[in-house]
Amino acid sequence: MAAAAGVLFSDRHTTTISLNTCTVQQPQATAQRIHILFHLTATLAILYYRFTTLFGGGDVPTLPWALVTAAEVIFTFIWFLTQAFRWRPVARGVSLRNLPDDTELPGVDVFICTADPSKEPTVEVMNTVLSAMGLDYPPEKLAVYLSDDGGAPSTLYAMKEACSFAKSWLPFCRKYGIKSRCPEWFFSTYGHDELLFRTDEFEADEEKMKVSKVKF
Repeated sequence: MAAAAGVLFSDRHTTTISLNTCTVQQPQATAQRIHILFHLTATLAILYYRFTTLFGGGDVPTLPWALVTAAEVIFTFIWFLTQAFRWRPVARGVSLRNLPDDTELPGVDVFICTADPSKEPTVEVMNTVLSAMGLDYPPEKLAVYLSDDGGAPSTLYAMKEACSFAKSWLPFCRKYGIKSRCPEWFFSTYGHDELLFRTDEFEADEEKMKVSKVKF
């Protein structure tokens, strides 16, 4: 089984299940199609005038007129290529009802690459690792790999500390439905007010996470 381009399909079945909805915005599409047709009519009229004047023996300078005609043909071609999304404007949404059970989801591997701790701070790399580990996906089907091309000892040590911190950080995020699962963001002034209703239990657990983060 695999998932790609918003479609879930199985090797044992010939049917495909769409994971998104696609709806044509009909009123907008009608207005834009009328505008495109008017624009196309005017453009063809200009091109007809250019070609008939150029090849019909009109009293115009040949080289400048030919250059202007060629430029207008190129611009018309470019304009034509950009009209597809205006001819059929669509709105896409997620079709959650078609999502399979966790047991039927495919495995996902996340690769994170780093090379030089002086250019890529180790703390930021570890925050990326923890964010990937906290993805809303079945944990048993999610694997996160860190590739350190520089082979820095600090990265290896930080990875061990990050894995230790993740044992308490990830259950905390799942328990309270934390969306911003990057520790640096969550404990900043931007992510601190993510939960509007903060219980005493949450405050106590949050303080424990802050202590663990300082050690991390």
